[in-house]
Amino acid sequence: MSALLEVDGLEVDYGTARALDGADLRVAAGEAVGVVGESGSGKSTLGAAIGRLLPRQAVVTAGTVRVAGEPVLDLPPAALRRLRGQRLGFVFQDPIASLDPTMRVGKQLKLVLRAQSRDGRDGGRGGRRGRVDGDVAFHLGRVKLDDPRVAAAYPHQLSGGMAQRVAIALAMAASPELLVADEPTASLDSQVREEVLNVVFSLAREEGTSIVWLSHDLPAVARRCDRVAVMYAGRVVESGPAAEVLGNPVHPYTAALARSAPAAATPGVRLEPVPGRPPVLTGPSAGCAFAPRCPFSEDRCTTERPEPVRVGAQDVLCHRAAELEVIA
Repeated sequence: MSALLEVDGLEVDYGTARALDGADLRVAAGEAVGVVGESGSGKSTLGAAIGRLLPRQAVVTAGTVRVAGEPVLDLPPAALRRLRGQRLGFVFQDPIASLDPTMRVGKQLKLVLRAQSRDGRDGGRGGRRGRVDGDVAFHLGRVKLDDPRVAAAYPHQLSGGMAQRVAIALAMAASPELLVADEPTASLDSQVREEVLNVVFSLAREEGTSIVWLSHDLPAVARRCDRVAVMYAGRVVESGPAAEVLGNPVHPYTAALARSAPAAATPGVRLEPVPGRPPVLTGPSAGCAFAPRCPFSEDRCTTERPEPVRVGAQDVLCHRAAELEVIA
């Protein structure tokens, strides 16, 4: 499959702190890719960079981002607006913050739909786009919000789960080719979380939309995503099919992360956390950033930056990947 999203060697600094240290990511058309890792691994910065939504203090020092072949980081403002409006969709962690508090839900949806109409887009992406017909009730119904009072409500009058469904409806009404979802259910309870995720992934399958899902929820990512990219200290240290990466990890960090997931725990037995703390980078990592926490570290791990090694179906950023495949 051809890549819809291509991120190569992306480096992003926030003042003296480095958030991305040469991140690479590929997402094919129609593919769901989960990006996982501890807090501070660079997931949110990577997600924001895909749409050039980084905060002002962020500086891209190297690398490229391409969506459907378009160089996102180099586009002029008008072309960037078209890309965001026609190819990209975003669902953020806090739905209330992403909705206009001064505007009723129905009006916000109408603005999105009118923009699609002005662009001459009738929902006909090769027969795979969802219908964009100006019908607010239709788009709210797709996210299981059938009560007509929702369209007349302001965002603050909705529950967290309802507000997040509205945010999904706004993103998907534009029929994006790629949806970036940054922890969209982190603030919701478990039952609502599953309902919201069901909505996101069912709509994506219906429309052939690719997904980049930034998440801490490894079991959910394993169930819903085609592939997984594991981030650590601003780099993707292991990537491949979800079942392989999370079920048979090769990189020591991925293995430790999988052991610390609640689904991996035996009832009555305490979870095994990843030992040590993630680093705070102030520049390029001299070697493998995981070396201080790694039980398999050797001298070269602290002085030589590892490059991706193909191990089975996985790409692994580790000097000892071939040896660790046997251990895994």
